[in-house]
Amino acid sequence: MHKETQCLHEGYVPKNGEPRVLPIAQSTTFRYTSTEEVAKLFDLASPGFFYTRLGNPTVDAVEKKIAALEGGVGALCTSSGQAAALTAILTIAKAGDHIISSSSIYGGTFNLFAVTLKRFGIDVTFVDQRADNATIEKAFRPNTKAVFGETLTNPSMHVLDIERFATLAHEHNVPLIIDNTFATPVLCQPFAFGADIVVHSTTKYLDGHAVQMGGVVVDSGHFDWTKGAFPEFTEPDPSYHGLVYTEAFGKAAFIVKARVQIMRDLGCCQTPQGAFYLNLGIETLPLRMERHCRNAEIVATYLAAHPKVAAVTYPRLPGNPDRALATKYLPNGCSGVISLILKGGREEGARVIDALKLISLEVHVADCRTCILHPASSTHRQLTDEQLAECGIDPGTVRLSVGLEHVDDIIADLAQALG
Repeated sequence: MHKETQCLHEGYVPKNGEPRVLPIAQSTTFRYTSTEEVAKLFDLASPGFFYTRLGNPTVDAVEKKIAALEGGVGALCTSSGQAAALTAILTIAKAGDHIISSSSIYGGTFNLFAVTLKRFGIDVTFVDQRADNATIEKAFRPNTKAVFGETLTNPSMHVLDIERFATLAHEHNVPLIIDNTFATPVLCQPFAFGADIVVHSTTKYLDGHAVQMGGVVVDSGHFDWTKGAFPEFTEPDPSYHGLVYTEAFGKAAFIVKARVQIMRDLGCCQTPQGAFYLNLGIETLPLRMERHCRNAEIVATYLAAHPKVAAVTYPRLPGNPDRALATKYLPNGCSGVISLILKGGREEGARVIDALKLISLEVHVADCRTCILHPASSTHRQLTDEQLAECGIDPGTVRLSVGLEHVDDIIADLAQALG
């Protein structure tokens, strides 16, 4: 099926006389008629639901839909995008391990990696994703367990060369994790370019209406966990009577381990109601992304020509250093997010934002309504100026998330505020 059809039909197929719309299984628990059946569930010997923290029919349907959209073998919905990134890392890495990450990532993820993971005993090296291979190669260590990057970086809007990073990761027998939040599976398919695991903040475009927090981890099934140093995949798990994930679940070893070990212990699950809202958003995702991209290109072109704007970063603009990468990885558009720097720095940015009437000042992005934010004083406030520079962010950078309104109305509001 094409993406438009998958968004409507994957994950849930009603049988004769059943609800056409995905039902909400609003229950924490599920009844069984024998202890033997429940024992098989806890031994991971048979499929089924026994506690909504680990699985629920409504959440399961949405997980199957997202896995199909990304072309993966399975998915795991989480309570937030941060929870998805943390779950992906902790499924692979433990105290004493090391990961490599692009420095041009969302401020919350940067802080998670730079501060919180160190408390778990996991070290992180940040690299410039535009550095040459030789420079990035130097970041790898014998205990490196994963490489992380964003398809479209938040908020700097740089395009990651996924294929190049996948090759570098695989040469060292480690997986590449891609945050595909801004691109969505409609605009980019990271697995097709060698990525092994995808995460999303579903709070953003997948939901699209700012109604439900959420995240998701998707497993490509391509990475061979028997190569490299991943004993927790290839040796017996004492918490499941000596089960070996690669032997029992094959290509789905990663996503099963993420669910039955990390989700079991951290409990950062999505709710049935939340999954229902997320499903409604996904059903219109292709239509929305088409309009987001079209509006953003027009607005970016307008801003690039405005005398009060110092710089505009949108990968499809002529002269953008990532335009070739955007053509390769994002041929149908680069989302609705634009990064811009106003002349006059922080003060002028605050003045313009405060003068907007239609466009909302929100700590949010990728919404159906146009919104704006000053990252250095909000989402990236915890970073120093040096760390901001590492992330490709100027202190005066403004992140504009172009919504679904008529593009003339969006430009009119920007014009009056800039004026």
